[in-house]
Amino acid sequence: MLLRQLEYLVALARERHFVRAAESCHVSQPTLSEGLRRLEDELGVPLVRRGRRFEGLTPEGERVLLRAQRLLADRDALRDEAHALRHGLTGTVRIGAVPTASTAVSLITTPLCAAHPRATVRVEADLRAEDIAVRLRDFDLDAALTYLDPETVRRFRTLPLYREHYVLLTADTTGASAATTWREAALSPLCLLEPGMQGRRVLDSLFAEAGTLASPRVETDSIATLFAHVRTGAWTSIVPVPWLQVFGVPEGLRALPLAEPDRAQPIGLVLPSVDPPSAISRALTDAAAHADLTVLEALP
Repeated sequence: MLLRQLEYLVALARERHFVRAAESCHVSQPTLSEGLRRLEDELGVPLVRRGRRFEGLTPEGERVLLRAQRLLADRDALRDEAHALRHGLTGTVRIGAVPTASTAVSLITTPLCAAHPRATVRVEADLRAEDIAVRLRDFDLDAALTYLDPETVRRFRTLPLYREHYVLLTADTTGASAATTWREAALSPLCLLEPGMQGRRVLDSLFAEAGTLASPRVETDSIATLFAHVRTGAWTSIVPVPWLQVFGVPEGLRALPLAEPDRAQPIGLVLPSVDPPSAISRALTDAAAHADLTVLEALP
């Protein structure tokens, strides 16, 4: 009964609406509300701030929520472990990725599915780094491909995979050089990822290290949109090298390596910090460890 009540609390925190939370738990709204009240009575603290509608959790509720998410994740991991011992890994593996790392996901999911033919995969490839951290913390993702900054390494289990290098994608003009600098790139008609994305913040830090500032006239949350703009011949952009491994350098364009500074950002597999790791975590780690993603560091 306690675990069921904790499920109600987690669902309410996720949906932020009593009726939607009840529907996600396949119970009526009165059943969910009564279960939450019994949980409050059992713990002796208020968990939900109630008004005419859901107004959030109390500070005590937020603390209990973190414990509830961990308990439910441990329960699910135990079920997965027992099932994997009998039948092998099954169910859906949930993987997130920041947009710049989305092309690398297939190098992990392909060997994963080959080793575990009864498992399926759901990939969300346009997530912000901040959203990935929250969803890993809440056990809403099994793993993610994202930047390995110090905070991520501190909070989660991580496995470095490759280093993300960058090129200036520009029109192929006669006499163009074979490389360029970040300072020179800042003077070109840029279109870049929008400032709220981790990939853009990485570029801004590299421009700052070069002693300059990028002022793009076009900003987007889509790398495909960057390619489309550059293909018109009116724009340049800075894109991660792994995207060229998948799509190549479009006809009429050139990819110029960037120097001064010559930097690369570490990308890795990030998993919830749970000990012992779940059967899904072990399968993902094994697939990633046997995949050579360093091929994504070289220009095609």
